Amino acid sequence: MPSLAPLCRDFYDRATVQVARELIGCELVRLDGAVVRRGRIVETEAYLGEKDLACHSAKGRTARTEVMFGPPGHAYVYFVYGVHHCVNAVTRQVGLAEAVLIRAIEPVAHCLGAGDGPGKVCRALAIDKRFNGTDLTGEELFILPPERSARAVAVGPRVGVAYAGLWALRLLRFWEEGNGSVSRAGGARARRAAR
Repeated sequence: MPSLAPLCRDFYDRATVQVARELIGCELVRLDGAVVRRGRIVETEAYLGEKDLACHSAKGRTARTEVMFGPPGHAYVYFVYGVHHCVNAVTRQVGLAEAVLIRAIEPVAHCLGAGDGPGKVCRALAIDKRFNGTDLTGEELFILPPERSARAVAVGPRVGVAYAGLWALRLLRFWEEGNGSVSRAGGARARRAAR
């Protein structure tokens, strides 16, 4: 494993869109007993708090969204569709309830499958609800700075949030161009937009 230190809290305590873009190329790491599972982040989505109709915190502070309200640099892990876990990094200062969804990873080491979708990210790294609220500057689940620069980073609308009206059209998804591990949904939308 690289000898780099995890990203510090100050990295997350910034504008969510900036964090989402700069997470591209970083590594999400999960210590699973003696096994170190690693995936390079290749796709993210920014969620901008209570004003963002696609964000879970748009419905206010609940038991589910409590972690999103801060402090920054913690994992927000939720269960969706009765099937998938999804992992987010909480951003900004306490009370703003913003986060970045890790939409896709490129497997690096000891992954349990592909990471080309938010549910697959958690499956590949064995992340579930037990990690909700985990400090991402800690030792069990953390994010390392990139070992190499990302190729060009593309930007487009988020995936699967049509219910959010105009918020669904905001350019809040980022991905590494040309990376085969970008989610199929994201990649198909990107290909349509490029035509």
